[in-house]
Amino acid sequence: MMDLISCYSQYAVQVSESSSCSSYTTASSCIISPNLIPSTQTAVCCLYKTTLSTGEHHFITVTWYRNATTQGLQINSGDDSTTAFRLNTHSRLFRKKKGNKSFEINDSKFEVYYDLSSAQYGAGAEPVEGYYVLIMVDSELGLLIGDMPEESTVKKLKTNKQMGKFSLLSRKEHFSGNTHYTTKAQFSDTGSSHDILIRCTGENEGLKYPVLVVYIDKRVVIRVKRLQWNFRGNQTIFLDGLLVDLMWDVHDWFFNTESGSGSGHAVFMFRTRSGLDSRLWLEEKIVKSDDEQKKGFSLLVYATKS
Repeated sequence: MMDLISCYSQYAVQVSESSSCSSYTTASSCIISPNLIPSTQTAVCCLYKTTLSTGEHHFITVTWYRNATTQGLQINSGDDSTTAFRLNTHSRLFRKKKGNKSFEINDSKFEVYYDLSSAQYGAGAEPVEGYYVLIMVDSELGLLIGDMPEESTVKKLKTNKQMGKFSLLSRKEHFSGNTHYTTKAQFSDTGSSHDILIRCTGENEGLKYPVLVVYIDKRVVIRVKRLQWNFRGNQTIFLDGLLVDLMWDVHDWFFNTESGSGSGHAVFMFRTRSGLDSRLWLEEKIVKSDDEQKKGFSLLVYATKS
């Protein structure tokens, strides 16, 4: 898939407000049909940055995955491609959904404490409630995710312990199915959580050409007509007082030469940036440095059309 900035669409410099419908649509088109069935979320990969009291930085990747035969969690740290921790909750050999594990990476000691025994998953790969995952790094609390901060093990580990600071740098979600994708995202620490819906409509809905529509909180923020011609592009929107770059690449939906079926993968990217930063960005530029952290949060949606 080509770099997104190598090809712009007619919407490359358009800026829109997320609080109202796009000028390319009528108010009635902001109503989303409840009959649409979203694609299946198969994996969520979250990159966190942890800063210890010593000033030392660690980058922790937490991946949730789910398909017809497997479901679980894996954790990596730094640039090490080796999975340091893996839990397959569907495995017949290993069904322990509560416990802990220790390991070392680059002379740092990591301790993972987890409880997924009551986790509720809904339709996605990531649990929505009833769980926690806590990671100690060199005896400091380096990461805590989940909705069980008052659980006894969590409270005990937080007591009389140094607590590092952690933040979510990027979130990648993988979907498989049709061309209807739903997710949620919080683009700043003080902002609200927003509902995001991405749809590609076509001839089966009475349209002459395929159209890409992105909704945030049920409001249209972009509408790309004749998508087979504008298969790559970018647009900037305002959200929670922030500039958010939205970029799309659906080339393989129309020109997948390997299969010839038009299935393939598409990528949708959202990323916050400062008003002074006019540079576009690429997925591979989401690197682990202080300079990149200043650019804010990024959300990537990998969409497979089957």
